[in-house]
Amino acid sequence: MTQQIPGSLNVSNDVLVDLVGNAALGCYGIVGMALPSLQDGIASLLPNNRLRRGISVRNGDNGVDVDLYVVVEYGTNIAAVSKNLIDNVKYVLSDQAQIPVNNVMVHVQGIKVRR
Repeated sequence: MTQQIPGSLNVSNDVLVDLVGNAALGCYGIVGMALPSLQDGIASLLPNNRLRRGISVRNGDNGVDVDLYVVVEYGTNIAAVSKNLIDNVKYVLSDQAQIPVNNVMVHVQGIKVRR
C-alpha cells in the first residue's frame, strides 16, 4: 500500500506495555519481571500473564517514559544487560509502534540463578 490515509492512530498504553514486556523477556540475561515494590527485600518473579505489573509506561511531552522492574540472571553483567534492554525497548517502541521514547529506566529488583 503506497497511499497515505488521512487520520490519526491512538495506541493504548496496554499495547505498549505488552510490546515492552515481550521485548524485555527476549533480552539475554533477563529472567523475568518483578513487582515495583520490594517486600522484605525479596523480589518475586511475576508469571508471564502478569508482566504488566512489572512495567510502567507514562505519556510525556514528546514521547513515553518507561520503567522496567526486572530480575537478572546470576553471573551476567548487569550494566550490559540493562543497556541491551534499554536499546531493545527503544527499538521496539520506535519501530513497531512508531512512538518516540523519552526515557527508559531499568530497576533491577533481584538476581536469580536460571535453571
